[in-house]
Parts: sequence; structure tokens; C-alpha cells
Amino acid sequence: MREKDPRILIVDDEPSNIMILRGFLEQHDFDVSVAMDGGQTMQILESCRPELILLDVMMPGMDGFELCRLLKEDKETADIPIIFMTSLSSVENKISGFEAGGVDYITKPFQPLEVLARVHTHLTLQRQKMELKQAMAELKVLTGILPMCSFCKNIRDKDDKWIRLEQYISSHSEAQVSHGLCPECLKKHYGKIS
Repeated sequence: MREKDPRILIVDDEPSNIMILRGFLEQHDFDVSVAMDGGQTMQILESCRPELILLDVMMPGMDGFELCRLLKEDKETADIPIIFMTSLSSVENKISGFEAGGVDYITKPFQPLEVLARVHTHLTLQRQKMELKQAMAELKVLTGILPMCSFCKNIRDKDDKWIRLEQYISSHSEAQVSHGLCPECLKKHYGKIS
């Protein structure tokens, strides 16, 4: 079964930009939604979460920098990468975009292949970030206090069941457990071996 197409939200008040970008991205297997201003963006985000937002800076009403800051303040949308698209190419404008929370900046007129490369790069980075976040959450399962029986060395898991330490480690990590004998146990149980 094929993975779902990554969802991208284009926010731009210029219909010709939307038409070009949407068509190009859909040809490259992206699920594209469109908003023409900040209000439409907020409505769309109530019902779906894109993996990435392509955001125009100069729009009527709320500009792209303001919309980006608003999205970054909301815990539901804060992790969505935002790439600014604009004809403003000064260093000051680019810095404003990054300070607002954008991850990249594309100047207009944009080149579709450049947009595609940047989209792929930031989707890959976002996927890796989420994988790392999940791995860190799994790692936390292996930290903290584990109640262990003083005699049999079984431990109590989160479901209050007593299981072998090896079983717990195998089910909560990719570590493999092998058995051996430490020098003290070798001497104690098998005596002196020459």
C-alpha cells in the first residue's frame, strides 16, 4: 500500500501563483490545499494539518510574517514548517521571516524545481525530527526507576506485571541481551577453572 501524499498548504492572494504552484506540486504527488489569506488559512487548519506551508509575505489584511507568528504561538500548528514566498529579497526581510518562525525563504518569481527541492528538503527534515522525537519518547521508557525483585531480578513493568529484565529490554529497545558469567559468579558456581 502506498503512503499518503504529503499535504501542502499554499497561502497566496495571487491566483496565477496558486495555479502554477498547485499544478506543479500535484504533478509531483502532493496533496495541495489553498488559502488566499490568513482567515482562510485558520479555517483550513481547523480541519486538516498540512505537513508544510508555502506562505506569501505580502497579503491584504494579515501579512505572512504576522500569520507565521500566530501559527508558531499555537501548539497545534507550531511544528508545521513554513517556507516564505515573496518578491521581497532584502536581507532584512529574510531575517524577519526567520525571526517569525519560517524555515526557508523563496524569492519570486520562483523556479518550480527550486520550490520542489526546498519542499522535499523540509519534508525530510520534518520527518526526521518526528522520528527523533518518537525515539526520544521511547528512550524515556528506559529511564527512571525500575522496580526490581531482589531475588529473581524480574522487574515490574508499567502494567504492574513482573517480567524478566531481558524481556523488558527487548520490548522497549533494539538492544539484544546475551548471557555470560562475571568472574565472581564463575568462581562461586564453578570453582577454579584453569
